[in-house]
Amino acid sequence: MRKTLKATLFYILCTLIVVLWMVPFVVAFFTAFKTMDEIFMLRNFWSPPKTWTFENFKVAWIEGRMGRYFINTTIVTAVSVVGTLFLSSLSAYALAWYEFKLRTAILMIFVSGMLIPFQMLLIPVYRFSVVTGLYDTLIGVILFHIAFQLGFCTFFLRNFMVTIPSSLFDAARIDGAGAFKIYSKIIMPLVKPAVAALSILEFTWIWNDYLWSLILLQSDAKKTVTIGLTTLQGQWISSWNIIAAGALLAATVPVIVFLIFQRYFIQGLTLGSIKG
Repeated sequence: MRKTLKATLFYILCTLIVVLWMVPFVVAFFTAFKTMDEIFMLRNFWSPPKTWTFENFKVAWIEGRMGRYFINTTIVTAVSVVGTLFLSSLSAYALAWYEFKLRTAILMIFVSGMLIPFQMLLIPVYRFSVVTGLYDTLIGVILFHIAFQLGFCTFFLRNFMVTIPSSLFDAARIDGAGAFKIYSKIIMPLVKPAVAALSILEFTWIWNDYLWSLILLQSDAKKTVTIGLTTLQGQWISSWNIIAAGALLAATVPVIVFLIFQRYFIQGLTLGSIKG
């Protein structure tokens, strides 16, 4: 009876949490398919639309320039994720399996960099981007994303790499494999679930980034999706249906990516939890 009661309470609590989490999404979803007349006349945000319309998405995509923002965000996110994972995997490999001076100090620098609030670096980053000519460029946003995500990704991947048996490296060296071949042929296939989980996290964080895009970008043609939503909100401040449609468009890509790669995400999070 006690186990049954605990299980019942657990599922009730989980159901309540899911319902509360879904409330804003359901309201935004219904609002995105309604006309403004229906929104103002009925004032019932919970009810499904009487007439489903896709015109709001068309307005947000074309007139709100969400298509241009999507292209910019895709470029920034894809290049940042690939660059971050490549560099962090190399640094994690070196910190996990090579003995050299200051190895512990370098690892501590990576870890300590994760603890610095990004808000403290806004003015230095802004001034540096202006001086170096990186301000208002997509490459500038990409480089700063890579720089600030490198510490966490290195720490994350290193913790997985140190669990790999050293006998694999010894056997590869005896067979004449070089450092980069060991990295590409042995290390990366073994930590593929961890890399997949990390890539999903990084993709979501960078796609939804608002802070660095706001600080480093000014031209409307170079804005990302999150900054584009604020522009959309300013232009159609009273058109809640268009704003909701733009928000749903912005959330579509991360949701699709997670649904496609969720199996690898779960494998990456549970990697190393069971031995034997």
